[in-house]
Amino acid sequence: MADTLLGEVAAAEADLREAALNRLAHDDGRTAEETFEAVIAADQKVEPRDWMPDAYRKGLIRQIAQHAHSEIIGMQPEGNWITRAPSLKRKAILLAKVQDEAGHGLYLYAAAETLGISRDELVDALLTGRQKYSSIFNYPTLTWADMGAIGWLVDGAAIVNQVPICRCSYGPYARAMIRICKEESFHQRQGYEILYTLSNGTAAQHEMAQESINRWWYPSLAMFGPPDADSTHSAQSMAWKIKRHSNDELRQRFVDMCVPQAEVLGLTIPDPELRWNEERGHHDYTSPDFEELMRVVKGDGPCNAERMAHRRRAHTDGAWVRAAAEAYAAKHDGSDR
Repeated sequence: MADTLLGEVAAAEADLREAALNRLAHDDGRTAEETFEAVIAADQKVEPRDWMPDAYRKGLIRQIAQHAHSEIIGMQPEGNWITRAPSLKRKAILLAKVQDEAGHGLYLYAAAETLGISRDELVDALLTGRQKYSSIFNYPTLTWADMGAIGWLVDGAAIVNQVPICRCSYGPYARAMIRICKEESFHQRQGYEILYTLSNGTAAQHEMAQESINRWWYPSLAMFGPPDADSTHSAQSMAWKIKRHSNDELRQRFVDMCVPQAEVLGLTIPDPELRWNEERGHHDYTSPDFEELMRVVKGDGPCNAERMAHRRRAHTDGAWVRAAAEAYAAKHDGSDR
């Protein structure tokens, strides 16, 4: 399944190149709105200087900002384990992964900036609670096995969610996602390998891996958002081809992907209702607790306060770096002379 998803990323990358070569002209008598609609209908890319509806721009800013914030906040749960990794090799791998997450946040903030919002505005919206990040990062990482569960389940869910965004109608977002998804595939495999090692280790290690899966399974299912009937933004996002699949479609794809992988791991997905449905051609499964999802989104999760306190403290502590960078830039562009 992972190879299939990477194949989709490669195909999306090829389509981006083709779309650039066959871009619709903007001087053929259409109005700006008609050109926008034609670009969407032709499955081409809207670029930063193109006209776009305000709702399209605002929707993209909301989605890309939440994605960027999630990458930055998402460094915290795993960063806590860098000093406690069981070996130097594991520490080096985890360092590389956390560093990747910072890079992903940078790509995404840069993509959002092309829509006319500044980096400072985005950061301020996060710090003041006006913009959100993924609820999954408000759960604690209690054991080393959680590094495996996050890699396999959380990053696996992210890949299923994000690979279709490589075909997003907004060019800068689609291009950022090509690179991000390639790197996320490493993260997912890293987590899977941790769980495989633990599952095939001592009885205590196997138990640790299973206990971690028991805690992370349902929060990972909730990462795809509320059910389609309750989703506020999905229908319009799909009409504009920002999203390609509904929340429930992506959630089903994730479950179908995880079942055979869990069998290889020798671990049990904690859902007594999980079974193959021959008629549907998919697995039946128990939905996550969407009321819990909304509580966590609204700030009432196990680690919401801790995550934001850490982020605000880091922002304050980094003020001197930002000031030094501004002074350096001013000195070298001559504006202080």
